[in-house]
Amino acid sequence: MSVKNMNAGSGETSYANNSVLQKVVMTKTWRVLDETLKDMLTTNEYEFSKCMKIADLGCSSGPNTLLVISHIIEQLSEDKHVPKQLEVFLNDLPDNDFNNLFKLMSTNTNTNTNTNIECYIYGAPGSFYGRLFPNNSLHFAYSSYSLHWLSQIPQGLEKNNKENICIATTSPPQVFEAYSNQFERDFTTFLKLRGEEIRGGGRMVLGFIGRSVADPTSKDELKTITLLSETLSDMVAEGLLKEEDLHSFNIPVYAPSIQEIKTAIQSEGSFNLDKMEVVLVPLDANEDYNNYDNMVSDKNNGSGKFVANYVRAFAEPMLVAHFGSSINVDVVFDVYAKKTDEHLSVERSSYFTPVISLTRKTMTD
Repeated sequence: MSVKNMNAGSGETSYANNSVLQKVVMTKTWRVLDETLKDMLTTNEYEFSKCMKIADLGCSSGPNTLLVISHIIEQLSEDKHVPKQLEVFLNDLPDNDFNNLFKLMSTNTNTNTNTNIECYIYGAPGSFYGRLFPNNSLHFAYSSYSLHWLSQIPQGLEKNNKENICIATTSPPQVFEAYSNQFERDFTTFLKLRGEEIRGGGRMVLGFIGRSVADPTSKDELKTITLLSETLSDMVAEGLLKEEDLHSFNIPVYAPSIQEIKTAIQSEGSFNLDKMEVVLVPLDANEDYNNYDNMVSDKNNGSGKFVANYVRAFAEPMLVAHFGSSINVDVVFDVYAKKTDEHLSVERSSYFTPVISLTRKTMTD
């Protein structure tokens, strides 16, 4: 079973209240987004005289979605080639909490900025590994921290990954191959479909967790997932979970290398890769990120709890779906928080985050 919806609502364990790290990632990559929008408007001025159509792919729910829309509107309003109207399509899986998202929008004034742009916002439920929009209908697409999620758990894993629940340095070769092949299929499909939906000369900005080294056995790039697998292994050892249930549990997430990303873009052929930058974001980056270098990590500063909360926001639905009533999620993430504190007191791990800017090829390219 592959469940990829986040914890819904606005409660203590909801994604809406535990997505500060994702906010840090977005704000750290604004420069690429801003430069892409500016260049697109200058190059395709005639296209936007009336209405510009954009999509946020993997929008999830909560304040980050509002932040993206507000930021794009702000950037557009500062350009002399500003469109008169803007259509924004918010895309995520059908189980995404669109209700909470649109309630936030109805009560939040940040998306109703004092500009001359008329903004119309719509929900677009569905997997971005399938078609979402008509041919040549979009001018711009944006996605942040979504494309490392695969369309499904790779086939052929069975119980080969043992206590690991994703790629780890100790995973056998067939597990690396299965995950890599699944990413290649999914990302190629994503590019092909967006190539059909985005007009020639249109742009995309994509940011997702990547891998800083080519060899996946040489470095653990998904430390938050590894810490979760260690937590579950401890619970198996204590008799709180069945070993066979752990061995059959895998999470459909993959951190591709830079070369894998470039190769897929070049092989699929719909887009030119204009720019790629990398941002390193610490696992426990929060609202005080600008002061991060001056922070001292120890077992009492709450970093473990902070990381546990945002991991729970995306992992809890998968854990409950797989382990059922046998798992006590509160206990899982209490143990997880302690493990994370211990890890961060020794090593300040970061997410390696490529952000890429793409242009849809035209007939003359």
